[in-house]
Amino acid sequence: MDAKTNLKARLPSRHATEGAERAPHRAFYYAMGLTKEQIHQPFVGVATCWNEAAPCNIALMRQAQAVKHGVTAVGATPREFCTITVTDGIAMGHAGMKSSLPSREVIADSVELTVRGHSYDALIGVAGCDKSQPGMMMAMCRLNVPAIFIYGGSILPGTFKGKPVTIQDVYEAVGKHSIGEMSDPDLETLEQNACPSAGACGAQFTANTMATISEAIGLALPYSAGAPAPYEIRDKFCMLAGEMIMELIVRNIRPRDIVTHKALENAAAVVAATGGSTNAALHLPAIAHECGIKFDLFDVAEVLKRTPYIADLKPSGRYVAKDMFEAGGVPLLMKTLLDHGFMHGDCMTVTGRTMAENLKSVKWNEHQDVVRPADKPILPTGGVIGLKGNLAPDGALVKVAGMAGLHFSGPARCFDGEEACFEAVKERKYREGDVLVIRYEGPKGGPGMREMLSTTAALYGQGMGSKVALITDGRFSGATRGFCVGHVGPEAAVGGPIALIRDGDTITLNAEKGTIDVNVAASELERRAREWKPKAEEYTSGYLWKYVQQVGSARYGAVTHPGGGIEKACYADI
Repeated sequence: MDAKTNLKARLPSRHATEGAERAPHRAFYYAMGLTKEQIHQPFVGVATCWNEAAPCNIALMRQAQAVKHGVTAVGATPREFCTITVTDGIAMGHAGMKSSLPSREVIADSVELTVRGHSYDALIGVAGCDKSQPGMMMAMCRLNVPAIFIYGGSILPGTFKGKPVTIQDVYEAVGKHSIGEMSDPDLETLEQNACPSAGACGAQFTANTMATISEAIGLALPYSAGAPAPYEIRDKFCMLAGEMIMELIVRNIRPRDIVTHKALENAAAVVAATGGSTNAALHLPAIAHECGIKFDLFDVAEVLKRTPYIADLKPSGRYVAKDMFEAGGVPLLMKTLLDHGFMHGDCMTVTGRTMAENLKSVKWNEHQDVVRPADKPILPTGGVIGLKGNLAPDGALVKVAGMAGLHFSGPARCFDGEEACFEAVKERKYREGDVLVIRYEGPKGGPGMREMLSTTAALYGQGMGSKVALITDGRFSGATRGFCVGHVGPEAAVGGPIALIRDGDTITLNAEKGTIDVNVAASELERRAREWKPKAEEYTSGYLWKYVQQVGSARYGAVTHPGGGIEKACYADI
């Protein structure tokens, strides 16, 4: 037998293509134009989250073709397929956002089922938005076939009145417009010019945070996370990924060889270093869960606490993803973190080399100020801080990058759902010093753990972003800024302390000490807990009903199945 036949003999696709009994299967492949040689080569699934829902995904089909050229060039057979994306930018601020986090599970599940059903040997995943990226990486770890992740790339910055703008400016403009500080024509001009190209939101919101993670965790090729979607170099990264997948197949390097506890710590370190999205603390535990690794919100928070904030990126800083790519990309960031002891260099990556080997030739760029040396940080601790206290025994998160103060105390104003709070903000029915509490927005309670960007952006647009605090058992967008605490757990829907707060209770937040407390005696909270009754379920059928029955705590990633820790057999070994 030749080398390819020997290789095929141990790969999953042999179950669909080899032997006389698979003649009907091969007939279907011939119907699609494959040759005999292509049928007997390794099969590489090329999964994209292409759709016409938002600019994040619109370029992914083009990039998939470049991946397929690379796969073909090295003697493997690409099989392209698509999965869904629910894009936060379109879903934000209304009931559509309830579908966002659940879509992460559907993406992972659908990629798993496609690969399992067709016995593919490897996977290259191309994703461009907040939930599609972790969903794709979760599927890679769950299947554990050789895999490479590719980010679809960020959008280019827009221009408004001669200044660069991002989608964050549009959200905050809604608040300005509501108090008469922005005219109708200006708002229309801004919305028409803020997003000038394909690609995901350009600042260090969730999409670019997860893209940065993809390199730091070792599943993406060096530099591939930074190039904006319109740049032609994206196609070169896609082609290279296609070419490199065969080496991973031959060497049998799999995602669980790459995604280790140390690699997860590396991923959390770049979140801290870039002032990235708090959503990373939801997605990293979920990715770890697929590998059977225990890595929860508190593990993420521990890394965030000890890692310096060094990248001057929006929404808290001055620059966007394009600027960091042109300054030296994610490798420049990781090189200074590694040199100063904030990353592990001995982690395997999809290049077949360790992180330290990948970064060995990276030189510091003195002619840029996007990324600072790790020993001369913007802040000595990460841009995101974990909190714990009698209001959040299972933890909470606050993004401190760019915040002027790290303490806040004030009376609670409680809202059961985001819409009620947004209406109060829009009508300015709140006071300076209030702590706005949005509850019943957790994974079960939402359902779907919605992001509160519309509300937080409106507060900033009204000039009140630093004068009130907001806490929720839901999430915040990577574009959120101000004293905004999310992921409060246990959530209200399961009777967590956030469900027991009443208007006027004093809430004290201390990001320096990492505490979140309500000034109510334990005996009183116990009394309220006995009186508490769960809310009636809003969804009694369909996927959201199914999600509520399965989803777990945000502390562990809001996952919906037992994970790699208890599996009896891995798909890659069939």
